[in-house]
Order: sequence, then C-alpha cells, then structure tokens
Amino acid sequence: MPIRPILRFPDARLRARCATVTQFDDALQALANDLAETMRAAPGIGITAAHVGELLRLAVIELDGPTSTRIYVNPEIAWFSGETRRHVEGSVSMPGLTEEVERPARIRISYQSLSGDHLTEEADDLLSVCLQHEIDQMDGIFWIDRLSRLKRERIVKKFRKLHP
Repeated sequence: MPIRPILRFPDARLRARCATVTQFDDALQALANDLAETMRAAPGIGITAAHVGELLRLAVIELDGPTSTRIYVNPEIAWFSGETRRHVEGSVSMPGLTEEVERPARIRISYQSLSGDHLTEEADDLLSVCLQHEIDQMDGIFWIDRLSRLKRERIVKKFRKLHP
C-alpha cells in the first residue's frame, strides 16, 4: 500500500470531472487502500482518487482514525436539506490553508461499495461536510470555488506565498 504523490493546486486535474467506476476488482481495492494510506500521511480526513491523479469516482473518508474508514464508489447526492451550516474546510492539495464554507446541513447519497453493491446513506455534521467536499472534487469543483471571490483570491495568494 504505497503512499502516492498528491496533486497540488492549481493542477488542472483537480478541476476535471471524474469518470464513473465500472470495474470492481482488485485494482480498485488497491487504489482505495493507497488512498487511505496517502490521506493518513497527508494528513487529512478525506481524499479522492483525483487527488492522486486517478480520475475515478472513488473517495475515502476517516473521521475517527483508521478504524472508521469509509469508502464511497460513484457517490452522488440524492437529496440535501434546505438548512445550511458553515464549517472550516481545507484540502490535501492545498495544505496549510482553511476557510469557512457554507453547505447543506444534511444530505442523502447513493453510492456503491468496493464490490459494486448499491447503497444509500444519510449524513449530517462533519460526515455531511466531507461527503459534499469530496463529491464536489469528483465533479471538478475545487473547495475554494465555494468561497466568495475575495476569500478565494486571498487563499490563492497565501498558498502561492507558502508554496512558491
């Protein structure tokens, strides 16, 4: 389970829409394992295959360490609440910077397991934030796109200073 290099902002692949996973095989399991190890090393609590340059709809989330690993293949938001919440977000592709993002407070997603089973899940709080963040990433929407223009410009400027 190697730790893979993480793409850094502004790599164009971070804004690409990821392809639907169609093969549920050992290679997909290996990629999910690599993502989990890469995310832990970053460190982070969520990562997508796009973060390592694999443009597939695969996300790994760990809110409470390695025993809480959740893997989502082809996730899509099926419903979201009208109520919103603000939460501080960041990205393994833009380390060291965070900002508050407003998102729906609760969501329901449809997704597949690593074996291809179709599932649904409802989420709120931090899990809801993480799922929305990672699904955005797989749709080619980088987290700073959810900020006002002014906040986005400030974050980019800070990132360029930190990572010339």
